[in-house]
Amino acid sequence: MRYPSKAAFYQDLLRRAKAQFWLKTLGVPVFMVLFFWGYIYILKHAYFPVTVMPLLAIDRLIPYQNSAWFLYVSLWVYVQLPVMLLDNCWALVRHGAWAAGLSAIGFALFILWPTAVPPTGDVGDGALFASIRSIDTTGNSCPSLHVAFAVFTALQLELFLRGAAQAGWARFLNVFWCLGIVYSTLATKQHVMLDVYAGALLGFVGATAQAYFENRFRVNAAVRERAQINPAARKL
Repeated sequence: MRYPSKAAFYQDLLRRAKAQFWLKTLGVPVFMVLFFWGYIYILKHAYFPVTVMPLLAIDRLIPYQNSAWFLYVSLWVYVQLPVMLLDNCWALVRHGAWAAGLSAIGFALFILWPTAVPPTGDVGDGALFASIRSIDTTGNSCPSLHVAFAVFTALQLELFLRGAAQAGWARFLNVFWCLGIVYSTLATKQHVMLDVYAGALLGFVGATAQAYFENRFRVNAAVRERAQINPAARKL
């Protein structure tokens, strides 16, 4: 989307953030609660033997970094940004459906092929990080849904921001935030590089499919709107 000025760009961001406020405020926490309920249930109920993921050279090169936990947990803020940009009810519902589909694919893989990263003695300092790791353990490893949702979100934001000349700083931040989250999955030893590859592929395919069908939806909606204005357009 193109804007005539920087002020118009920021005004539109504010308008979008306010739109469907209560649906966003209530819908996002409900989705996250349901996601974590399913995620933790699968994590604690493996129906098949658990495969320990092999390490690559890059996994050995990246040391455990306690500070990376801040980037790791920032995903739960990052994934809300595309939601804030949606300004109508049905767009939010469709977005939730795509996110649910992405989760369902990951959950199905976790059930059919349980995976975990090799054990490590590194644990984050402090009660907060210890509690996070006690919940989000090193199971449900491949694909990394952390990486999948980071890539899914980054591509959605890029589609929105790339048409705005005023959004150069935001595009830069988007790329580095996504890369930081991806890196944090390795630096916290929650995932290995093979998990990252699989998660990135899942997120890319999900975002590409969503962009394709959303574009089809907009084109069809425009055709229907023209048909209501001009009956002759119904033949298109």
